[in-house]
Amino acid sequence: MKNKHYILLAVAAMMSMSAAAQRFEDYFQDKTLRIDYIFSGTATTQHIALEQMYVEPRWFGKRQRLAEVPVEGNGQITVRDHKTQRVIYRNSFSTLFQEWQEEPEAQHLEKSFENVYLVPMPKDTVDITVDLRNNRRQISSHLTHTVAPSDILIAHLGKKHVTPYVVLQQAQDTTHCIHLAYLAEGYRTEEMKTFVDDARMSMETLFSYEPFKSNRQFFNVVAVESPSQESGASEPGKGIWKNTALHSHWDTNYSERYLTTGHLKDMHDWLAGTPYEHIIALVNSTRYGGGGFYNGYLLASIHNQYAKPVVVHEFGHSFAGLADEYAYDDETVDIYPLDVEPWEKNITTKVDFRGKWENLIGKDKKAGFYEGAGYKPKGVYRAYYDCRMRTNQNPDFCPACRQAIQQLIDFYVK
Repeated sequence: MKNKHYILLAVAAMMSMSAAAQRFEDYFQDKTLRIDYIFSGTATTQHIALEQMYVEPRWFGKRQRLAEVPVEGNGQITVRDHKTQRVIYRNSFSTLFQEWQEEPEAQHLEKSFENVYLVPMPKDTVDITVDLRNNRRQISSHLTHTVAPSDILIAHLGKKHVTPYVVLQQAQDTTHCIHLAYLAEGYRTEEMKTFVDDARMSMETLFSYEPFKSNRQFFNVVAVESPSQESGASEPGKGIWKNTALHSHWDTNYSERYLTTGHLKDMHDWLAGTPYEHIIALVNSTRYGGGGFYNGYLLASIHNQYAKPVVVHEFGHSFAGLADEYAYDDETVDIYPLDVEPWEKNITTKVDFRGKWENLIGKDKKAGFYEGAGYKPKGVYRAYYDCRMRTNQNPDFCPACRQAIQQLIDFYVK
């Protein structure tokens, strides 16, 4: 079964290579197709449903390596030309829904989750497939639907009522860069100056870390001023519920410091018409907490002593797909089976270590296999004793994580 799995991965890689040389303008318009899905299920079931599609005026994602993904993710969205079935675009992601399926609540309850994905607007009819993958890296559910760009039910967004935004940094080449948007959460209209200042401070912190510092010219950064009726975010454990732009809250999955939102459609409504692909939502609160999802978003409280390193840590998740490198001594979260190699490039079970940090072993005496990562004290390994993906106290990403982040940046812009 394992050999069959790797054969499938090899075939997928060959398909990606065959489409790598395609030109963006051959298949796509300079517009964004936003697709809203509902993922639902229990611990053992998954359902994917299409809810709504929108078209926005510009495309701010990748324009090269269109059919490739830099890392596998916990799910993928694939666009195929309807006539030829050639893969013309692919991206990967991770979701809160899949995390929730590992929670005790999922054993006896069915829940639904909003998920939003952006693909370039096709010139002709395409077939779009969304697939979710289990912790054994096998496709566990999928949905394929056909999209005709002439469909009159594809709604239009981003031309009128665009949320005001401030350009914090302009990339050297805005047509060939990584578009990052800071989004305000829990800031009232009169607090927007504070938000812009917070976003600028957060950006400067991010670019003080390597390899972001050395690649700063490739990032275009804006601060999107989405106003809330109330300051802060909801705190269910204290019985506090607030009316905010993203309806974010602590106590996600009953974890006190886990700060997320289930309102991803609202998030993308606020961003419609702004130059964005990667999203950092800053929460106007002094309480500690945050959360991040690969190619989804990160959400972090910004007014506490750990706010700066937390945002950087969560960006490691949301931008680069890095795994947490800490472990729980008194609890094992069973996300990483020990007989399957994780797709994340900064942890390993030693099942298939290729393409990770093997090039650092022997060259750096500190590089090796440190047991305890991916929430497990045994059987999952990290490359270095400490890292920004392990503790708030460590001042840097370890060389293995820096290497993985650099590979992501190169994938998008080089």
